[in-house]
Amino acid sequence: MFGDVKFVCVGGSPSRMKGFIKYVAAELGLGHPGEDHPNICAGTDRYAMFKVGPVLSVSHGMGVPSIAIMLHELLKLLYHARCSGVTIIRIGTSGGIGLKPGSVVITRQAVDAYFKPEFEQVVLGKRVVRRTDLDERLVQELSECSADLREFTTVVGNTMCTLDFYEGQGRLDGALCCYTERDKQAYLQAAHAAGVRNIEMESSVFAAMCSACGLRAAVVCVTLLDRLEGDQICSPHEVLAEYQQRPQRLVGHFIKKCLAGA
Repeated sequence: MFGDVKFVCVGGSPSRMKGFIKYVAAELGLGHPGEDHPNICAGTDRYAMFKVGPVLSVSHGMGVPSIAIMLHELLKLLYHARCSGVTIIRIGTSGGIGLKPGSVVITRQAVDAYFKPEFEQVVLGKRVVRRTDLDERLVQELSECSADLREFTTVVGNTMCTLDFYEGQGRLDGALCCYTERDKQAYLQAAHAAGVRNIEMESSVFAAMCSACGLRAAVVCVTLLDRLEGDQICSPHEVLAEYQQRPQRLVGHFIKKCLAGA
């Protein structure tokens, strides 16, 4: 059932990943127009999984613990299905730093809240640190695909992965806040100086686990706002919906290009 998988795309919400598989099916000419793509993991609420041809689309929920659970089970699935030459890409949304809303960031390195390219985990009471490097060639290939499309601004930069959406990202509008606007701006400017161009909550463990397993991996996220300008997303719903399709279009073009050249 899964032995032919060559591309795995993961993202936060089940509805977004179902939309992605529909988009890819149409782009690759697989199936019939309007055909439904059932959730392979309908028996669990933890995540949803969809498949068409060599493409697997999986939701991972929100935050490091959620995506880590999914990745452990996904990686075991790929191993037992004897898949080879697999490329895995996280597509999602993020907060930009110094970028206009709607810009797409291809991650060079996932960094932690100290701007270090590391993912730290406590295993059996001991601190385990893994590198968060992503495939440089894949970053270049995705950049070239964006140049092919010429539809939106795309940059390559570091992505900061945090453990929290509010205080962990320097927001002032959470239930708790023990710092000022000036403090926040100083931190975000320091992040920008360290090469960080966007912030989300999954990239570090994603990069660390894929690298540890020898998988070619990338992170492609659209920015919904510039965090230097504020904490609230102000764009209309229809504009945000179009923004969220941008990583899908970029990765869909990449997959189509790869299969055409195979």
